[in-house]
Amino acid sequence: MQSDERRGIWFAIACYTIWGVFPLYFRLLAPVPAIDILAHRVIWSLGFLVILLTLRQEWAWLGPALRSRRTLGLYTLAGAVLAANWYTYIWAVNAGYVIESSLGYFINPLVSVLIGVLVLRERLRIGQWAAIVTATAGVLYLTLSYGQLPWIALTLAFTFAFYGLLKKHGTVRSMQGLTLEAGVLLAPALALLFFRETTGHDSLVSYGWVKLLLLMSTGVVTVMPLVWFASAARLIPLSLLGILQYIAPTLQFLVGLLIFQEPFSTTRLIGFAIIWLALLIYSAEGLHHQRSVRMDAASTVAS
Repeated sequence: MQSDERRGIWFAIACYTIWGVFPLYFRLLAPVPAIDILAHRVIWSLGFLVILLTLRQEWAWLGPALRSRRTLGLYTLAGAVLAANWYTYIWAVNAGYVIESSLGYFINPLVSVLIGVLVLRERLRIGQWAAIVTATAGVLYLTLSYGQLPWIALTLAFTFAFYGLLKKHGTVRSMQGLTLEAGVLLAPALALLFFRETTGHDSLVSYGWVKLLLLMSTGVVTVMPLVWFASAARLIPLSLLGILQYIAPTLQFLVGLLIFQEPFSTTRLIGFAIIWLALLIYSAEGLHHQRSVRMDAASTVAS
């Protein structure tokens, strides 16, 4: 294994581990309402991004981006979708739905594939269709068992998949794009906090300095995993990155089950097992396809 690939693996493990233990971090912020946490996450993320980009002297991209109506529109929409994803996740964690939140990120890769078919007209291989059908069966099983859709998981999966679709059409790099997204959300975030401070809600002072410092740290814990992820994506194959991504929802699931001791009945276990089977099919098919492509390329070169 080359040193660059080894570094990429460690970057991926670091970012997915941080995302996996996010429930522990956000639970520390209780009883701060999820909407306030979201506003602070936007503000402090933007502040930290400005510091990083200034240190790197990477501001040449901003002028052309601001002059492009397409770019501004794209990243405004991406920012709105990301805010919906963040809010749903923060609320779910502090409301005691960590296990269902983990389900959202388990099925997210399959939702992304499905969106690729519906929006980008991508063609799927038989194994990919089998994985999607199996995952759909798992969601339907959970829905029929509980009498309602697992809406938290589906909201997280679809918002993050749609966010990925928007970023696919982006014209700037990931950190720069996140800066634009946080920038368009800054005014609403500040307005929201001002409104809540002036309409009788608990002020930040009432939560104490520990909570305030934790809120300020949301910028670092949001941005740094994304920086590590971007580094990992450059250094290791996407197939390996796709396998490592399951570290995050697996850790989230274990946190919800073992630390927060959320209920996990036999019915939920069966539903999750069906979806895990779908992920196994999806991963195995992807690895097989990658191997076939490499073998075909090698045989072409040899001939």
